[in-house]
Amino acid sequence: MAEHLNKLDYLNKKISLHEKLIATHRSMNEVFPFIARIAVAIYDPKTGLIKTFIHSSSDKNPLANYQAYLDDVPSLKRIVERGLPRVINNFLTFEQTGSEHEKRIGREGYAASYTLPIFKNGDFFGLIFFNSNKKGVFTEKILGQIDIYAHLISLMILNESNLINTLGAAIKMTGEITHIRDPETGSHLDRMSRYSRLIAMKLADKYDFSDNFIEHIFMFSPLHDIGKIGIPDSVLLKPGKLTQIERDIMQKHPNIGCEIIDDLLKSFDLENIEYIDMLRNIIESHHEAINGEGYPNKIRGKNIPIEARIVTVADVFDALTSVRPYKEAWSNEKACKTLRELAGKTLDEDCVNALIDNMTEIELIQSCFQDDIYS
Repeated sequence: MAEHLNKLDYLNKKISLHEKLIATHRSMNEVFPFIARIAVAIYDPKTGLIKTFIHSSSDKNPLANYQAYLDDVPSLKRIVERGLPRVINNFLTFEQTGSEHEKRIGREGYAASYTLPIFKNGDFFGLIFFNSNKKGVFTEKILGQIDIYAHLISLMILNESNLINTLGAAIKMTGEITHIRDPETGSHLDRMSRYSRLIAMKLADKYDFSDNFIEHIFMFSPLHDIGKIGIPDSVLLKPGKLTQIERDIMQKHPNIGCEIIDDLLKSFDLENIEYIDMLRNIIESHHEAINGEGYPNKIRGKNIPIEARIVTVADVFDALTSVRPYKEAWSNEKACKTLRELAGKTLDEDCVNALIDNMTEIELIQSCFQDDIYS
């Protein structure tokens, strides 16, 4: 009996989502050698931003760290509204009238593009782009074949999203079962996760962050304090200053968080989530300090994972500018002054500068996610 080589066998292997996309592109090239790049952008419905996520090309990414409001890109918005794909068989026609992302793609040498929307339970989730280095190649016959691959890629993307959502739901359920109430609001998590993403984007060139890396910082940062599930109400909800014994109890929450995450990942079979070490680093090290005086492991400087350094600055800034049981909300100006004083001492200087040098973006985030004064 002759053996058949399964060209999609890579989907059964323990590899990252990015690696699966590259393998899918390689498989497509055997049939469609003119496809030079596959890219995925995902949508944030809370802000209306469409954001670059992952791509398959090995050369320089023409849209690295790119984002735009969907309302500002009429050509993409039409795809979403119609729920139908779009074909551009000659990018030269878009040089004068196209959006910024279309112009960048054309200038990079791509000649044609096929774009399809991704929907999750009827809601817009993102876009898949197939870019060609030849014009006029997307015929009706070829598009019918490419659609099969597009559907496969959509399922891969949505599966990864579902895994992370399952993890988040499991954490939320655990908190409700134990009846622990963290005083942090949902708005705090919305803001600090977007501050984290903002910092990562501004540091992308210096640290060579990919869009995928940045997006996972955004997705994982709200989980930084899950260890507080295991802290007693008497300590967690205490409005006044903690005693030394109470501080010692509170400082156990990063280690508790890591134990919870590892148990949940194993119980819900989520250990294959991409960048899972990033999640562990954020949970374990977001209270470490540059001078080595943080906790739980008293590591210092660059030994603290960059994702944890990013989340720490985002979390501290939002804590300073938010109402707490023990303080009023500080102004942005006062909070930035304090961050400057802490930069290089307890907080990472690059991360501090990346945040406070972008006040316009900070204010946009704050305007989108205001605390409910009646809660």
